[in-house]
Amino acid sequence: MANITAQMVKELREKTGAGMMDCKKALVETEGDMDKAIDYLREKGIAKAAKKGDRIASEGMTHVVSNGKHAVVLEVNAETDFVAKNDNFIQLVDKLANHLLAVKPDNLDEALKTEIESGVTVQDYITEQITKIGEKISLRRFEIKEKADDHAFGEYIHMGGRIGVLTLLEGTDKEEVAKDVAMHIAAINPKYISRDDVDAAEISHEKEILTQQALNEGKPEKIVEKMVEGRLTKWLSEISLLDQPFVKNPDITVGEYVKQNGATVASFVRFEVGEGLEKKEDNFVEEVMNQVKKD
Repeated sequence: MANITAQMVKELREKTGAGMMDCKKALVETEGDMDKAIDYLREKGIAKAAKKGDRIASEGMTHVVSNGKHAVVLEVNAETDFVAKNDNFIQLVDKLANHLLAVKPDNLDEALKTEIESGVTVQDYITEQITKIGEKISLRRFEIKEKADDHAFGEYIHMGGRIGVLTLLEGTDKEEVAKDVAMHIAAINPKYISRDDVDAAEISHEKEILTQQALNEGKPEKIVEKMVEGRLTKWLSEISLLDQPFVKNPDITVGEYVKQNGATVASFVRFEVGEGLEKKEDNFVEEVMNQVKKD
């Protein structure tokens, strides 16, 4: 039998919103497998769909910069929210963004080796800033996009850099339209552009959960299939950008809004600070006691 810790129960509660005892039972039933425990709670109708990596635990900021033909969105992490709002940190993020836009490295490893100043690599520069700011800082990820002259970038930063979105629309050069779509993506967080982009294995997995959910609700087997198809269609519309009600006008979908402007969504990138990262949990009492011993 797996050792179910209080931390595991806490993590499952945060991911699903289910009660403590339900979370503990789910972990016991699935021998401590977090993903299976989430599915177990959903099948029982106790938890809503939980996106893997939802926990926003690390600090830092996202940023978006463009120069007409190219644009970059990046995430830089720090240890505390205090440092993330520091002017020096904000300037660091902007400098990294403009450097990436100029150099256009293919990946993170390559980016860290490029020279941001004469004889100074990005990694060395970040290390210098760590010494100055007094906190661990890291360039976590970035994406660079290229567009044609008659296409449009949409840039949107939410909550002072907590969320950064970069969209690329084809068929229009209206930046305000692309920005509207970026703002919608920041607010609603779609996973895909279209339902056609959803992986068949993901659809099959969701269908299994919805089927078990319906059976657990006591629905007759003869109507379960029809119910599941309806719920599956609703789920697909919820995670697909083009099917979602547009935040600025819920009477139309994003797909309809984009089509009205003669455009199509070519791609989007949405970074949320710390998604998928675990935050170090400091034991305050232990920290104080250790300090007392030193004194």
